[in-house]
Amino acid sequence: MPQSLLSSLLVGILALGWSGSANFIQAQTNQPESQPESQSQSQKFNALLYYVNQIYVEEVDSEALVEAAIVGMLEEMDPHSVYIPADELQAADEPLNGNFEGVGIQFNIFKDTIMVVSPISGGPSEKLGIMSGDRIVTVDGEVVAGTGVTNKDVQRLLKGPKGTKVTVGIKRSGEKELLDFEIIRDKIPIFSLDAAHMVAPGIGYIKVNRFAKTTMTEMYEALAKLRLEGMDDLILDLQGNGGGMLRTAIQMADEFLSGDKLLVYTEGRAFPREDTKARIPGRFEKGRLVVLIDQGSASASEIVSGAVQDWDRGLIVGRRSFGKGLVQRPVNLPDGSAVRLTVQKYYTPSGRCIQKPYDEGVDAYRLEKYERYASGELLSLDSLELPDSLKYATRIQGRTVYGGGGILPDIFVPIDTTDNSAYFSRILRKGLDNRFALNYVDSNRESLEQEYPTEDEFIRDFMVSEDMVEAFLAFVEEEGIEFDEEGWDTSREAILLRLKAMIGRNVLEQSTFYRVISGLNESLQRAIQILQDGTFEKANLAHDSF
Repeated sequence: MPQSLLSSLLVGILALGWSGSANFIQAQTNQPESQPESQSQSQKFNALLYYVNQIYVEEVDSEALVEAAIVGMLEEMDPHSVYIPADELQAADEPLNGNFEGVGIQFNIFKDTIMVVSPISGGPSEKLGIMSGDRIVTVDGEVVAGTGVTNKDVQRLLKGPKGTKVTVGIKRSGEKELLDFEIIRDKIPIFSLDAAHMVAPGIGYIKVNRFAKTTMTEMYEALAKLRLEGMDDLILDLQGNGGGMLRTAIQMADEFLSGDKLLVYTEGRAFPREDTKARIPGRFEKGRLVVLIDQGSASASEIVSGAVQDWDRGLIVGRRSFGKGLVQRPVNLPDGSAVRLTVQKYYTPSGRCIQKPYDEGVDAYRLEKYERYASGELLSLDSLELPDSLKYATRIQGRTVYGGGGILPDIFVPIDTTDNSAYFSRILRKGLDNRFALNYVDSNRESLEQEYPTEDEFIRDFMVSEDMVEAFLAFVEEEGIEFDEEGWDTSREAILLRLKAMIGRNVLEQSTFYRVISGLNESLQRAIQILQDGTFEKANLAHDSF
């Protein structure tokens, strides 16, 4: 029986009771009127599960039935309460914990082989001398090259508890024989900051990809580094940041707001209102601040941007955020599995609940972000209905802000479609720009590392040559995408910039990618302009009172 059908069946039973024929069998579930309803419903479900196991026409997997029922029940409640099986719990927590246990490499499957893109700094592979461009051919004696290895296979083979050993056989350019490395697995950091660099004189830029346990430590280091490089103003990029830990969002908001200003408050049926206020002197309470958001910015990202906006501390730039204003709490179940259960809603300092409606069901909720494309919202805010009932006032200047689903930016930046073409889209969907960059770096790594030893030199001096362009177009055709002259003319500059960014990432650092690609980040370019052309000063903020 399909799991979706099982889920629907059991959820329906939980909601409505079993109304089928019971002439030949009677469930012993009659209870005194005083018994709590939850206990009665639990016994009803257990009785049904018993009879399914005993008399159903086919053999059933009781564990799968129960798990399907749990998933379906949670989906009936809200879109963000989720069930996590015991064997997936550790992996689900890794991005929030800021580390995992394994060998410490960034990798790609390249020509059916695991290729090391780069060893993670400070990890066991780097300490042993494993290098970018190395190919992992064997793992504990098992040949993994040319076997159709997948990303999931690599996780299974190389991740593992700290202190355990794994032996890999590596093919390295210039070496005739395989090189054997015995790696002792260790804790490997997962970084929350993708980039931290200067984007213009006096203007620093920090891109945060998640809110985890280690995020603020990384951010403190980034702020100190940028201060030394002459930062006066900050652009905080939360585009595509789906959130993470509420505590980390509160700590980040506290870095920008002084005194005991309200940062966020939460409340739920079982929990009274709880206010969280600023409590420490922040590292960036002075200086102009711009926060970038888009339709992928959610939860913790909305807490930070909502607090900044409501206190007139800085400008929010970009597109309407996702709209997740629910707080989940982990609840452990007896078999080692867990549920992240929605227990509260959160509210910004002006009283806005950012949660968008979910009363039409989970599927409609998840499709809403695609409807923004169809409605034209990503090109103009005019498509949004903003009735007076959604109006709120900022705490100091009384500027109008809106609730009802997501954070609306102070300055809207439409998606830039000038470089878009069907030809470019086909290249991106097949990942051909990334594959070509990997191949190019693999063939030229030594000369690239010698010629461009630093990010600054690579960004300043590296150019995609005409020979590379011809090779790339030939590669694209070999991969089944016919050359489209009009599409190429439209998207040429964007394609070449992405190629340079990906080559830089594979030769140097992840941050190199973001430094190169910044020209395609339309919200970032608008933020720089805002800080340079007087727009920030005209926005009626109170940033200089902090």
